[in-house]
Amino acid sequence: MADNEFDVIFIGGGPGGYAGAIRTAQLGLKTLLIDDRQGEDGKPAPGGTCLNVGCIPSKALLDSSKHFHHIQHDYTEHGISTSDVSIDVDKMLTRKRKVVKQLNSGLIQLFKANKIEFVNGRGKLFADRQVEVTPNDGDKYTATAKNVVLAAGSVPFSIPNVEVDNEHILDNVGALEIPEVPERFGVIGAGVIGLEMGSVWRRLGSEVVLLEAVDDFLPVLDRDMAKIAQREFKKQGLDIRMGCKVSGATVDDGKVRVSYTDGKDEHEEVFDKLLVAVGRRAASDGLVADDSGVTLTDRGQVEVDGHCRTKAEGVWAIGDLVRGPMLAHKASEEGIAVAETLAGQAGHINLDTVPWVIYTDPEIAWVGRNESELEDAGVEYRVGTFPFAATGRGLAMGNASGQVKIIADAETDQLLGCQIIGANASELIGEVVVTMEFHGAAEDLARIVHAHPTLSEAIHEAALAVDKRAIHKAN
Repeated sequence: MADNEFDVIFIGGGPGGYAGAIRTAQLGLKTLLIDDRQGEDGKPAPGGTCLNVGCIPSKALLDSSKHFHHIQHDYTEHGISTSDVSIDVDKMLTRKRKVVKQLNSGLIQLFKANKIEFVNGRGKLFADRQVEVTPNDGDKYTATAKNVVLAAGSVPFSIPNVEVDNEHILDNVGALEIPEVPERFGVIGAGVIGLEMGSVWRRLGSEVVLLEAVDDFLPVLDRDMAKIAQREFKKQGLDIRMGCKVSGATVDDGKVRVSYTDGKDEHEEVFDKLLVAVGRRAASDGLVADDSGVTLTDRGQVEVDGHCRTKAEGVWAIGDLVRGPMLAHKASEEGIAVAETLAGQAGHINLDTVPWVIYTDPEIAWVGRNESELEDAGVEYRVGTFPFAATGRGLAMGNASGQVKIIADAETDQLLGCQIIGANASELIGEVVVTMEFHGAAEDLARIVHAHPTLSEAIHEAALAVDKRAIHKAN
């Protein structure tokens, strides 16, 4: 095999691309991974949006801001007195950058250890799996492969009359690099990114206003659970305004003036910083040539079948480029599934059991279908709920807000969905995901012994409540 001939080429080094490349290399396939992202130091920064300007840095800031908030507001209840608490935003950002850089370096070492050829540059697919490779520090050349996997990820949506400059009007990248706590922080969009970044700066002292175009808060959740979440955020001082459509934003003397309508009247708000967080779209621009054989949808997504195959022979696509949730763990598992399929194994991912998480405080996590979806599908179901306030561990922690909600088929008792609002929801949801993946029932969860005292007991009790036999709650 010539130097520029490979078994598989991955275009994109985010969670899907790098995980898939590592797996193909483990399986003995000659692998090329192309990714163009660079850090502030000009060095390669694989890991995609998630590692560099998404999941990881945002969680670093969320944890830092949570510590600051708890010291200010919650420690006295535990008998801990503090005074003169302050936040050094520069140190907080430095820590965030250090975490990201450490993970970037770790990935590069993994590429070397697995004998993956890594090119820091751009890749574009042409006919017959010919890939034009443009290194960031070298001359353009062509590489070929038996299979090509498109894994370019996604980019933020823009909205008319709101121009991101990442100084005053920010996207998710700029929101991670604000040098000081803004007095007023505006957010367009009350989804995952808006709530997480709004929480960071609210905890640090900003007045935060979120303008959401739709009327229902977190429509992915059942209304009872969404109301619990909205109530908790209101307690924290987040000003969430629903049904607000932004018509424009301008920068005037260092301030951002935002115009919007609430369906009745026109309004204007002035902020020090404005975050645009209205979702993301597939990063397919310039990724494939017209003769590649790959078909794009009207939304710019790559068309694939249930196994991530495109219409072009030997070309695959994964992650945010294709149908399904735009989540890092979904992309990783798709990359691994494609890698194992290429090696003759049975690659598999079940999109029905992919968990979602919002890393606010309390955290919000869910998997499967909600009540509205089941009603629309004509599925009869039963529901069990249990509040964390009735758990000994939640009360002992001083963090007992929220509840667990489990939905099961009325006839078979098979788990159909679960929603959790509360501490460590991101970790707790895994138990339900495993049960659903094995087609388990609410009764299965109810029969499992859960350690006491733990937050996981709320899942146990919610499963019992499906059959109206919870022990620590009136049924």
